[in-house]
Amino acid sequence: MLYVERDENGKIVAIRHACDAKAAEKKSMIDEEVLDFLDKNVNMDPFMQLLSLSDIGIIRILEDLIDLLIKKNIFMLTELPQEAQEKINERKHVRQKMSDQCFMVDDIL
Repeated sequence: MLYVERDENGKIVAIRHACDAKAAEKKSMIDEEVLDFLDKNVNMDPFMQLLSLSDIGIIRILEDLIDLLIKKNIFMLTELPQEAQEKINERKHVRQKMSDQCFMVDDIL
């Protein structure tokens, strides 16, 4: 889950991973308003972009590993904390939406 901070006009001005006094409103990472904010406001230096791209590859590996462990009945998704289950399910939902739109994300790196 993400937490958004809004200005006096109700526009998102910041997104945080943890709840605080300024950012208490919970939003999903697939929320249209969050996606719009990120699209318009994220500026990264080249090293941060490279690190982010690397993170994407590692995340995909971890997702596949989790799926494999579940398929082999080594553990069940419900054994993970609720927040972890939500994040995994959100990412699966996003990946499903992307595959419906014929985006290629598997070969980013």
